[in-house]
Amino acid sequence: MTFELARRHTLGDLPRRTAARVPSKTAIIDGETRLTFAELDAAVNRVANALVERGFAKGDRLAVLSRNRWEYAALSFASARLGVILVPINFMLNAEEVAFIFGHAEIGGVAAEASLVAVADAGIAKNPGMSPRRVLLGAHPSEVEGWEPFARWLESSAEAPPDVVLGDDDPVRLMYTSGTESRPKGALLSSRGLMWQYVSCALDGGMSGDDIELHALPLYHCAQLDCFLGPDVYLGATSIIIPAPDPEVVLRLIEKHRVTKFFAPPTVWISLLRSPSFESTDLSSLTKGYYGASAMPVEILREIDARLPHVRLWNFYGQTEMSPLATILQPHEQMEHAGSAGRPSLNVETFVVDDENVPLPIGQVGEIVHRSPHATLGYFKDPDKTAEAFAGGWFHSGDLGVFDEHGLLRVVDRKKDMIKTGGENVASREVEEAIYLHDAVAEVAVFGVPDPRWVEAVAAVVVPREGAQLSPGDVLAHCRERLAGYKVPKQVVIAEALPKNPSGKILKRVLRDGFDAT
Repeated sequence: MTFELARRHTLGDLPRRTAARVPSKTAIIDGETRLTFAELDAAVNRVANALVERGFAKGDRLAVLSRNRWEYAALSFASARLGVILVPINFMLNAEEVAFIFGHAEIGGVAAEASLVAVADAGIAKNPGMSPRRVLLGAHPSEVEGWEPFARWLESSAEAPPDVVLGDDDPVRLMYTSGTESRPKGALLSSRGLMWQYVSCALDGGMSGDDIELHALPLYHCAQLDCFLGPDVYLGATSIIIPAPDPEVVLRLIEKHRVTKFFAPPTVWISLLRSPSFESTDLSSLTKGYYGASAMPVEILREIDARLPHVRLWNFYGQTEMSPLATILQPHEQMEHAGSAGRPSLNVETFVVDDENVPLPIGQVGEIVHRSPHATLGYFKDPDKTAEAFAGGWFHSGDLGVFDEHGLLRVVDRKKDMIKTGGENVASREVEEAIYLHDAVAEVAVFGVPDPRWVEAVAAVVVPREGAQLSPGDVLAHCRERLAGYKVPKQVVIAEALPKNPSGKILKRVLRDGFDAT
């Protein structure tokens, strides 16, 4: 044990090591809350000890259902320090969707903000026999029945770190990711995977301890949590946390705090450019910009170059199972290679392979696969899907891509039928299965279409049952009762039939290509 302790380098160790280097430097700003790295490390220890006092042990699962707040960072590192597995949950999910994750993850506790307590309670109620410990995030003037205030954890717990034996490949995170199935899969991430991913982000992403970063995208996403907040704590950079990417708030805080670094999907960058406050805001401190989830439209790249000439851009491509970074398009390649996913990041090998897992030459389309310590430990309680994902000794991304003569990767299609709308992943099959629950629906196809605001929007073509009356409004109302808002189709078309190939497979590409004309 003493040997293992001397060599240990896990996610939970990062706040302590950074605090030892820069104890008085500001680590986190969240509204009126400011924490130095020494204060963040002390808070992480208190939260870890509070978990122990409430019966949590290594391997237990703790769900977090919250918008962005400083407690998210404390919970992330405190759980990792103890070996408790954090389960971040999308706060836009409805009670049914939350209930599935609670039950599948077999959570032992849930931390939620006040506005999401009702959803959390409903999710718990839908799992008979489940009685997780519940902690309420934020400061509240009155008690909430059944929920313990998070402040109590910070006031009553010891600051000494808990004595727990931890290994590099012990799971510390369980991230639920939408796939082609109707239910999400839980990807287990380890300290080893996350830490090597932090190194890749920092070195290939031009990050440093001098950065001041604004975190506006949801921390339940591993992009914001682990491509940016985690590396910032690792490096000793300052993190400003806000609950949502409201363009007016983002612009004001960039000016106020002299922010140097900002990540957002193209939709948010577009909203900043369109804000009436853009021209009157001093954005001269901002020198590093990052985007992901979808390619940046060429027109927007040109506009950013013209209106923010001092900002260098990076495109991060990856997925949850890669912790999540896989490839990066560097600043000097943005215009010449617009739309490219870039090159494999520092600690990743990326190839394009055929159906026999044989690497393909330049110019040939195949499945994108990776070898990397970033990769997931596997899918929780699903050995079959884990084996499938790692077939042939590669992690299979499910995306189709091609390498060009410059060694740059271009994602050309999705082997897994996924829609990426406004930075959120939507499994088309999940939406289809929800629509099929409507009595008047005979067939449905759901797919993504270009959208000026969301970059890609969910669209549905629905064939009614013979003799049934069905309108787009009927379909939308039905979906709103069963799906999170971002999964509800933005456009619905009622059709007489769906195009199919001779084997009966629905030709979504035909629907997608001809959608504007329908």
